Amino acid sequence: MTRRTNARVAGFTFFIYIAVALGGMILSNTATSGEGTASKLAGIAQHAADLRVAMILELLGCFCALVLAVTLYAITRDEDPDIALLAMASRVAEGITGAVSLQRMAGRLWLATAAGADAPDPAATSALGAFLLKLPGTDIGATFFAVGSTLFAYLLLRGRIVPVALGWLGVLASILAVVILPLALVGLLRGPITELMWLPLLVFEVWLGLWLIIKGAAMPPPRRQAA
Repeated sequence: MTRRTNARVAGFTFFIYIAVALGGMILSNTATSGEGTASKLAGIAQHAADLRVAMILELLGCFCALVLAVTLYAITRDEDPDIALLAMASRVAEGITGAVSLQRMAGRLWLATAAGADAPDPAATSALGAFLLKLPGTDIGATFFAVGSTLFAYLLLRGRIVPVALGWLGVLASILAVVILPLALVGLLRGPITELMWLPLLVFEVWLGLWLIIKGAAMPPPRRQAA
């Protein structure tokens, strides 16, 4: 594909990714909004259809991560192929990790809807439910996302492929996520900051998506390509 085509594909994919990620998160949170393991499993059983849709949206999001990995690599490799390759690998890891974590959602759905001879006894249901509901999944994939986003934003900024203000927003917002996500994963950081950190990244990706669709991706200066 041409550079212009890669830019447009990346731009549209950003918006698709945002839509499916928000949709999947809302449906999943609605299904598991109860207090306590039993209440959450009951909510999943009641909103089983919503959780199935959320799983499909999550899977679409994984493919979006792979598309962004390839297209953003094509746009930034002229600036630094090694860093661009590492960024692409991080976004690929994000997509694969997200796909693997769908097994956790499928396990929750099975446990909440199992009946008859297939249903485990109440004690096993409670233990398995507590494990599946506490098992980390998206935080790991999100960390790969944050690393890939940081590297790609750095290359976009360094090569002046996008406006300087947009590049800096991407770098700073992504670094914030890189710092917070591992701390949240190990339980050292909780509270609203773990949710609010996504707002700068949302602004960055919406702005970047629009820029790539409308303006495309500028070529890095010749002196950098020669270097």
